[in-house]
Amino acid sequence: MVQRTSTASNGRAGGRAGEPQRPHVSVPMIGTLTMPPPDRLVFYAVLGALGALEVIEWPIALVVGVGHYLTEQRFSPALREAGQAAEAA
Repeated sequence: MVQRTSTASNGRAGGRAGEPQRPHVSVPMIGTLTMPPPDRLVFYAVLGALGALEVIEWPIALVVGVGHYLTEQRFSPALREAGQAAEAA
């Protein structure tokens, strides 16, 4: 079950100066993820539409969407832990 959490940190509106506040979503077994800005949500919507209309194969759309999202989560603790586990293996 997805649960929304607060984004306030140190009294600032966003993570960087001038950055608008973006909601965070807590996903079980993955961790807390930051929702992308609206322009990126449009990217995901178009990618989903291309997959649904079979312009591109749906597995390709899924891999591109997940890869794009993960590159934006470069400071995610869950991804950091996964990287450390992969290095240890």
